[in-house]
Amino acid sequence: MTTTPSATAAVLRTEFQKAVAAYWNTNQQDPVNLRLGEVDDLYHHHYGLGDYNPSVLEGPAATREQRIIEEMHRLETAQADVLLDHLGAITPQDRLLDGGSGRGGTSVMAHQRLGCAVDGVSISEYQVGFANEQARKRGIDESVKFHFRNMLDTGFETASRRAIWTNETTMYVDLFELFGEFSRLLEFGGRYVCITGCSNDVKGLRSKAVSRIDEHYTCNIHPRSAYFKALAANNLTPISVVDLTPATIPYWELRAKSEVATGIEEAFLTAYKEGSFHYLLIAADRV
Repeated sequence: MTTTPSATAAVLRTEFQKAVAAYWNTNQQDPVNLRLGEVDDLYHHHYGLGDYNPSVLEGPAATREQRIIEEMHRLETAQADVLLDHLGAITPQDRLLDGGSGRGGTSVMAHQRLGCAVDGVSISEYQVGFANEQARKRGIDESVKFHFRNMLDTGFETASRRAIWTNETTMYVDLFELFGEFSRLLEFGGRYVCITGCSNDVKGLRSKAVSRIDEHYTCNIHPRSAYFKALAANNLTPISVVDLTPATIPYWELRAKSEVATGIEEAFLTAYKEGSFHYLLIAADRV
């Protein structure tokens, strides 16, 4: 995928956005994402939910790592299923948007489950190219398309989307700008679903563990309260809020035992267990 300098400048408007894009464009061979996706050719860019099967840690040592990889992938696919469960009533005629679509796994799952058209947007040209190739290989590229665009200013038509989701991408943007754009894109009664990590306001300023996560991923984790303030300011009314923190801890415990561990696992586990970091699902309707 080639993009002119002027087109790139139109998408990447700040030094922070350029740094984030550079991180994902150069972090192409990250085994955490690639090895898990190779299990069934469904590539995600998020974490997992649910208890892992302890039997994957038993049995022949020669196949132990592959068992762990397959189980981690099962958990991350389960996470995407939970998100899709909250989209509400969707028909094949509806159009959906995946904000910060990564390598495209959740968009593919949405189309497979719901039969509707999905557009994904990412500021990583590499991710966009990878995801479009996945859609082409699956023969769904007429319905599932990925675009090198900024989710703060997508260029799509007003009220053109029945549902929008972000899956661990809101920590890279200003929430008021983001939800303003999503409010514009959603039809009346449309649904926005977010899964995200957020700092716990009750604990005060972000903890050392949360700050370490920020630094590792070149992101800016928002406090929990910021989500609800930004939603309210943009005519998005929460209908469901689910604390997924207990359900995501097993994923991190299993990942810490794997060969694809990056060293950030300790920070996530510390932050979750000390209560300074929450893993939330928020579903909100456009009113």
